[in-house]
Amino acid sequence: MVDQKEQWGSRIGLILAVAGNAVGLGNFLRFPVQAASNGGGAFMIPYFIAFLLLGIPLMWVEWSIGRHGGKYGYGSAPGMFDVLWNNSIAKYLGVIGLLISMVILIYYTYIESWTLGYGIFSMVGLYHGADSLEEMSGFLSSYQGLQDGEHFTSVWPAYGLMLFTFVVNFFVLWKGLSAGIEKLAKVAMPMLFIFAVILLIRVFTLGTPDPSVPENSVINGLAYIWNPNFDELSKASVWIAAAGQIFFTLSVGMGTIHAYASYLRPKDDIALSGLTTAATNKFVEVVLGGSIAIPVAVAFFGLDMTKEIASGGAFNLGFVSMPVIFGKIPLGQLFGAMWFFLLFVAGITSSVAMGQPVVAFFKNQFGMSHRRAVLSLATIVIICVQPVVFFLGHGFLDEMDYWSGTFGLVIFATVEIILFAWVFKIDRAWEELNRGADIRIPIFFKYVIKYVTPLYLLIIMGVWLYQDAIDILLLNKTSGGNPVDPADVPYIWGARALMVGLFLLLSLFVHYAWKRKRRLGITSFRE
Repeated sequence: MVDQKEQWGSRIGLILAVAGNAVGLGNFLRFPVQAASNGGGAFMIPYFIAFLLLGIPLMWVEWSIGRHGGKYGYGSAPGMFDVLWNNSIAKYLGVIGLLISMVILIYYTYIESWTLGYGIFSMVGLYHGADSLEEMSGFLSSYQGLQDGEHFTSVWPAYGLMLFTFVVNFFVLWKGLSAGIEKLAKVAMPMLFIFAVILLIRVFTLGTPDPSVPENSVINGLAYIWNPNFDELSKASVWIAAAGQIFFTLSVGMGTIHAYASYLRPKDDIALSGLTTAATNKFVEVVLGGSIAIPVAVAFFGLDMTKEIASGGAFNLGFVSMPVIFGKIPLGQLFGAMWFFLLFVAGITSSVAMGQPVVAFFKNQFGMSHRRAVLSLATIVIICVQPVVFFLGHGFLDEMDYWSGTFGLVIFATVEIILFAWVFKIDRAWEELNRGADIRIPIFFKYVIKYVTPLYLLIIMGVWLYQDAIDILLLNKTSGGNPVDPADVPYIWGARALMVGLFLLLSLFVHYAWKRKRRLGITSFRE
């Protein structure tokens, strides 16, 4: 059952923890790349529309489902969906949420460890002297074990840092909700803001690094992000990218917010708290995330090269171009360390949240102790992360990211909004959302939640299937849009087999949990 001894120590701790869950690598790396690649300022139009019609409603829905499920002793989606819909299918639909959070945790832990490694490399000046993008790209590849380099000849240094990051994540989960996750958030989130503001000030004081090329400036970099190219708005891909960014950065559609909200009391506010966490995330993303990496890249590399960097994706921006820039500025080792530790802090507040739904599931439905539940999840993660590390160059991580961290989020969000607004019924849902609310939510959002958000999601999913998902599923192209290398096919199917296997394992867990529940005559997990 939900451990009623575990509660959030304070409201600010809860808000910081949920904001930390949402504020991650996507705010500082993915957002500027998405904006720059999809029409600059024009991208912000579908972005804010998606925030209003998808992000805020789904944030409220997930807080509501979580708090409501928590009343019945459930801390994860299978039990919560079972409460919303008295049907044997409901709990298996909730498995999607468990699967997504677990799969993302597996590969996110490895990516997160790169930021820690690069923070250390910055402090000791290991990559300083790599003056070109080509040299830095080689440094990254050698660190990942994809090729031999001057500093790395195998993947084992990266593997060691992955293990350390893994231990840190599960140590926080081991300590529990208030003593682990909340304490981390109270330290990490202020640190994140301080680092981001210092880096922002440094970027804005760079001006024009090379006076002989006046067009290469921070101001022109900001213009690249914010000047709208309205022709891009006619492309469905831009609208899908904007919606995908909202999902990715708010961490909706993966079951983590549900788990956090399950520890609330029935009349604790969720309306203002949900809005506050969403607004905090958008401030970090738009004001801070949009003003560091791309503007400084334009200042040092020029607009055309920055466009090429952005087209290469978030890793290219964060782990290739930024280190080269730090090697060119005074105190670059310090600012480089600050940048990568900022990313590490942002990453770890998100990854610990991904583990919480599964830990809660093991505790609720199997009566495990907290520590045994954490160890069970840790065992699954450490086994499943092995192919992510060793088959990185064959698209293993990319395949997991696409189906769980991109497409899967939309699937789960569509399921939960339909269950909440249509099966649970919108009048009951609206009453649940507003119970104990510190603000009066405009009635406009009642109809958005019932009609607009589900329709928006169904359209996105339909277009996505038509434009990308079917071709990727049939291996006509990779998730990055490139032709599939025949040598990578076994590894892609291996990644898919791993995800299907985890889904079946979790479904089996759910089956036996509910069988156990019936055998013991349990009607509620409340103490």
